[in-house]
Amino acid sequence: MKQFSERGLNKSGIRVIGPGDVMDDDLLSNMGEAALGTVTAHMYSAAHHSPKNEAFVAAYRKMFDSRPGFVAVGGYDGIHLIYLALRKTGGKFSGEALVDAMKGLAWESPRGPVSIDPDTRDIVQNIYIRKVENVDGELYNVEFAKFEAVKDPGKESK
Repeated sequence: MKQFSERGLNKSGIRVIGPGDVMDDDLLSNMGEAALGTVTAHMYSAAHHSPKNEAFVAAYRKMFDSRPGFVAVGGYDGIHLIYLALRKTGGKFSGEALVDAMKGLAWESPRGPVSIDPDTRDIVQNIYIRKVENVDGELYNVEFAKFEAVKDPGKESK
């Protein structure tokens, strides 16, 4: 983004549109104003409005003195899924028992509703369209649209 700005592209009317990982929340503070206005699609934003996410961001900040990104929320959800599966199996932890228990599970994540497709075992999640904005002196990916319950499009079309 700094090179984008240094070459004057940010003032030329050209806007960056891309996948969410290029504007991950834990990277934004180092990008500066050049990132403003960038539009991305992704499954998480630290600015997601929900009580669960606000608690997650506050706890993460307290523990690591930074904002969580999509890797952090993915780790949170992975551990939560294992917890739910163990609870469902009554503590049986063989691979087959856990995978079977995970099929069809659903929960409220800091990123919004998440579930495991019982047929494909893939995650089903919202995808948010976000724009980098200055919120109280910090850059955030502010969600302005969403696609609900998105499944793997490659498998969905078959």
